[in-house]
Amino acid sequence: MSILPESVTERFIFNSNSAFSNLPEPIKEEFLSQMIVKQFKKGQNIFTEGTYPAGIYFIKKGKVKKYKSLNGGREQIIYVCSEGELLGYAAFLSEEWYPDSAASLTDTLVGFLSRDKLLRLLDQYDELSKMLMKNLSHEFGVLVNVIATITQKTVRERVALTLLILQEKFKDNLNGENEVEIVLTRADFANIVGTAVATLVRLMHDFKEEEVIRTEGRKIVILNKIRLLEIADVADIF
Repeated sequence: MSILPESVTERFIFNSNSAFSNLPEPIKEEFLSQMIVKQFKKGQNIFTEGTYPAGIYFIKKGKVKKYKSLNGGREQIIYVCSEGELLGYAAFLSEEWYPDSAASLTDTLVGFLSRDKLLRLLDQYDELSKMLMKNLSHEFGVLVNVIATITQKTVRERVALTLLILQEKFKDNLNGENEVEIVLTRADFANIVGTAVATLVRLMHDFKEEEVIRTEGRKIVILNKIRLLEIADVADIF
């Protein structure tokens, strides 16, 4: 059985954007109309680990990283969120402190829906409650896949798999040749993979030599997805 890159990445992608888009139009319109839109500069925190949620967030434009702070000031990036995705609703629904932080990877527009407004909408629309619970269950499954798969792989395999996932997350970021450009600092990329920047740079150099990727500054373009899939060695998850 041949494995397609898209079949792999869907196991590591939250689907809150597609689930939200499938809501009835009147519910979506009211949900969005109740939001206060905030602008965040690149690198600015949206919420911080250990604080209590006052509502939930919806990414209207840009990319956001969810991360845990580690000893020594390092970060472990758990997930990269993009347009149409919800943030912070798991902590809101469980009435617990945020277990992680969220910060903008790019200049970002984020809608904020306050606790009172969200509770009113949840009482009014069963479809909205079902959507959030379905998303929560799906995200749990995604995180199980991440833990079971990523932690068992070599750094080289993790870099290859992360590149495939990031291409899906940045699929709307096209250059003049209609190629997807992944735009990340090497520090953020290393924090997603869970390795040192020097190790990441060396592996990226190897991938360039193998003509699997092309880079220009922070921009990364994948040239050979099938070869990345082979390097990632993901047959064990199917």
